[in-house]
Amino acid sequence: RFAFSRPVILSGITDNSAFRALCTRGKLLAAFGPFPVRLSTANTYSYRKVDVPFQEYVEHLLKPQDPARLGSDTLYFFGDNNFTEWGPLFQHYVPPPFRIPGTSPAYSFGIAGSGSGVPFHWHGPGFSEVIFGRKRWFLYPPDKTPHFHPNETTLAWLQHTYPTLPPAQRPLECTLRPGEVLYFPDRWWHATLNLDTSVFISTFLG
Repeated sequence: RFAFSRPVILSGITDNSAFRALCTRGKLLAAFGPFPVRLSTANTYSYRKVDVPFQEYVEHLLKPQDPARLGSDTLYFFGDNNFTEWGPLFQHYVPPPFRIPGTSPAYSFGIAGSGSGVPFHWHGPGFSEVIFGRKRWFLYPPDKTPHFHPNETTLAWLQHTYPTLPPAQRPLECTLRPGEVLYFPDRWWHATLNLDTSVFISTFLG
């Protein structure tokens, strides 16, 4: 009913308590502290990549979003995981038990500060699960391009553009909490906003 048509929140479909126990600040720093991680800028159409040690990211860059900061100046850890190093962690993750024929899953793991997020973009279908924290999502169908500036963070869009939208132009939205999974169909526009310091993982169906 949902695979090709609209997003849906799935709750209680898997037990990731073992994975969650490995994703605390202390456990992650002990396992991955000296390894480099690749950070991306939080803008829509051009992504600058910066490599820093994971410990440096957690201790110095994992901060609440500055509302005045442009997306090109905001660094975000999500998606560019070295599977040689992070693979042992992902082995403990239990993905949603649903598939789309002809696709195969790929994981993207992330950690981000409160107020941070990815601005509007689209790609193929997938699932996103929150491990710690809360993540707010804003979604539009493929034929309804949202109004946004490509170098504006989600927080700035929420503060400046969202309040001016008439009801008919507002997105679908939801807030994911730990253990909840959002499925998003192919080519749906979406933006995310971490309401807390958050740990999350997506399963892209490519």
